[in-house]
Amino acid sequence: MIRQMTLFTLLLWGAVAAAAPGDVQRFAATGPANAQLRIHGSTDIEVFAVVIADYQRLHPGTEVVYEDIITQDLHARFLRERNGPASADLLISSGMDLQAKLVNDGHALAHRSPQTEALPGWAQWRSEAFGISYEPVAMVYNTRTLPAARVPRTRRQLLDLLRAPDAPLRGRVGTYDINRSSVGYLLATQDAQRGSMAGALLGALGDNRVLLEERTGVLLDKVSSGELSLVYNVLGSYAQARIDDGEPLGIVEPEDYTLVMLRTAVIPRNARNTAEARRFLDYLLSPRGQQVLSREARLMPIVRGGATRNGSPERNLRPIQLGPGLLVYLDALKRRQFLDAWNSSMRPAR
Repeated sequence: MIRQMTLFTLLLWGAVAAAAPGDVQRFAATGPANAQLRIHGSTDIEVFAVVIADYQRLHPGTEVVYEDIITQDLHARFLRERNGPASADLLISSGMDLQAKLVNDGHALAHRSPQTEALPGWAQWRSEAFGISYEPVAMVYNTRTLPAARVPRTRRQLLDLLRAPDAPLRGRVGTYDINRSSVGYLLATQDAQRGSMAGALLGALGDNRVLLEERTGVLLDKVSSGELSLVYNVLGSYAQARIDDGEPLGIVEPEDYTLVMLRTAVIPRNARNTAEARRFLDYLLSPRGQQVLSREARLMPIVRGGATRNGSPERNLRPIQLGPGLLVYLDALKRRQFLDAWNSSMRPAR
């Protein structure tokens, strides 16, 4: 049945192709309506629409309202509403640290089921935050503007390319603006903890007039068009979807280490329809839901993925553990100090 969804998937993606951050998409019940599920998610609507459509095949009476919200705004909006009924029954975000903070501060509802129990230990916390898919964090390059022989495979090679005398990446390299992107902030702090050359790499990016953007899609648009030749520390699945559609992109999962982050789901304690939220979460983690995430939404499934592929561990993958360790750099003082140092490197005086 999954294979028969291909034409439908293409039509559905076309129907929501104009979706933008802040857009709301209402997926009407396909049968007599008896429930409503409201989702706030940082995953693009056009990516998640196929997942919702398949869920409604199983539960045709459920209307789903999906609102596309960037991670920081998703978190902030919940906090504004925390003293009353939440406007979402489920929060799905790539901001692992912000989701962990909601759990730590007592805003999440626990959920236990055979589906959640099948998750690897690093992909759930306190039965309140759950990974639904995983994301290798990659370098993405334009195959037409960056010769194959010069494509960096490690951070050391990227640093060498940034310092090369002919400056092939000057004004042609990009990454997340961590002042605006909570995903970018999370990845930058993880790099700082794991990589001894993180500071040198930031300085070299700044010296090359790095372009800073908030969203993955904007960065990939600029690489695909040739405006940029390479972007660093972006979500690989979005790039793979574009490659599958014929865009001139290549993906490098750095051989020194590749961060693996999670898209996580949290059920707010003050959600209005917790029963439907639980049912949708279990669907996402079921074999069928994971297959739809993989084949149709082109996200990487967590239950059979994560830190292994084909059953064998990959030494270069470094999963970001879902848990209290993510709270360290959310401390106000640490955050300010980190941002000050990062901005000094990435925006040097010229």
